[in-house]
Amino acid sequence: MAAKSKVKLFVGTGKGGLVYTSDASRKKWEPGDLLFKSWAVMHMKLDPRDQRLHASSAHPVYGPATHFSDDLGKTWTQARQVPHLERASKSGRPIGSVEEASQVDWDSSKLSANPEKIIKTWHIEPGRENEKGVLYAGAQPASLFRSTDRGESWALVEGLYDHPQRGKWNPGAGGLCLHTILLDPADPLRMYIAVSAAGCYRTDDGGQTWRPLNKNVRADFNPDKFPEFGQCVHKMAMHPTKPNVIYQQNHCGVYRTDNSAEDWIDIGEGRLPSRFGFPVAVHPHDPHTVYVSLEESDEFRVSVEGKFSVWRSRDKGGTWQRLTNGLPPRAHLVTLREAMTTDTIDEAGIYIGTSTGQIFYSRDAGDHWEVLADYLPPVLSLEAAVS
Repeated sequence: MAAKSKVKLFVGTGKGGLVYTSDASRKKWEPGDLLFKSWAVMHMKLDPRDQRLHASSAHPVYGPATHFSDDLGKTWTQARQVPHLERASKSGRPIGSVEEASQVDWDSSKLSANPEKIIKTWHIEPGRENEKGVLYAGAQPASLFRSTDRGESWALVEGLYDHPQRGKWNPGAGGLCLHTILLDPADPLRMYIAVSAAGCYRTDDGGQTWRPLNKNVRADFNPDKFPEFGQCVHKMAMHPTKPNVIYQQNHCGVYRTDNSAEDWIDIGEGRLPSRFGFPVAVHPHDPHTVYVSLEESDEFRVSVEGKFSVWRSRDKGGTWQRLTNGLPPRAHLVTLREAMTTDTIDEAGIYIGTSTGQIFYSRDAGDHWEVLADYLPPVLSLEAAVS
């Protein structure tokens, strides 16, 4: 990576967004102004195809919105049509109504007489290189949206919203959220999503139909410990060179699939000190290297043993190393599902944020850690881009 490269870290917090900039050495970071003041910025992502920066935000008074910027965050434009669920169904009734629920085999006792409304847009994912203008967005309550005009408007992916299992999905502590979108770079019709708490679903026909793929993934909070769906996936990640290999951090363990989610392998049992955590990230240059951050348990959601750490495996989860060099030795911290990312510098950078406003980073793939920022609002998401 050329020394003149610029690295940008896009930070979403509970009170706004920030853009940090550094050169390829990543020794010194320059923070930008706080963006979207008082809004929860759930996610910011730079589209590498056209350098348009996208942001999803939510406000307790003004509601949810998506924005885009063509000057790396200096000025913003709100989407003329943000993700929303007020669309007509085949029956002519609003989707989300009790009447329409019967058309898709929902449990109508769980629905109000009013249509569902988007509470938050959790994640924005640019489309593939050859999908001009296409982006995807995951929202709460669990729904998937597609844009064909570079994020200026959004349309509901009806095949997932009308899924016959959807009425039986249950929200996690963060709500019924669709937080992960993975596009198979080798198959233009294949995509994965993850919902808390519904599990992993895959489409092989561009979003028309979806299949739950959660074999061997535990749901210890259910009477049936291995249901077809209902697992609480916290985050999933893949490397573009190995799209059949996916890692997930789950409410009940860390897992890997080697066959496009047809079944999952527990890679944490007996190897990691806890089965609970939120983020997962794959090394940008090595699909066998994966990172997670753990917490004591679902009841005690702070650092394992009061020592903030990142765990790294270089053999697809066969063995794990606890990384602590430069991280606080006594700290009861929490990391949320979107608050870990990597950059693509040759000596990869790894970034992790906390709910108490710290961002730690490593310039050598996790061997040593430094503080990038402190005294921020709760860090909700991190994304890095190199240009």
